[in-house]
Amino acid sequence: MAYEEKYKKTELPHSLSLQDRRKLTVSGVEDVESFDENAVVLQTCGGLLILRGSALHIDKLSIEGGELLVTGRIDSMVYEDNAASRGGFFSRLFK
Repeated sequence: MAYEEKYKKTELPHSLSLQDRRKLTVSGVEDVESFDENAVVLQTCGGLLILRGSALHIDKLSIEGGELLVTGRIDSMVYEDNAASRGGFFSRLFK
């Protein structure tokens, strides 16, 4: 078996679970691009996901397991599919 095949990253299942707009569990997370108390931008196997809200806090992050737990008031969850047209971080944040 070739090295690339043996250590090839397998695609994680992607799901969102929101409880009372205060606790969001995300699976299939590949990377967290940025975060602060008003926004979390993360790359998932389902596309770029932008979370907006207030008092956001990352309680759990496991890139190896692809899991993320965010608490705080969650106002919106938006996916962006086309990476080429998304622009910079601030253009995505202030749409």
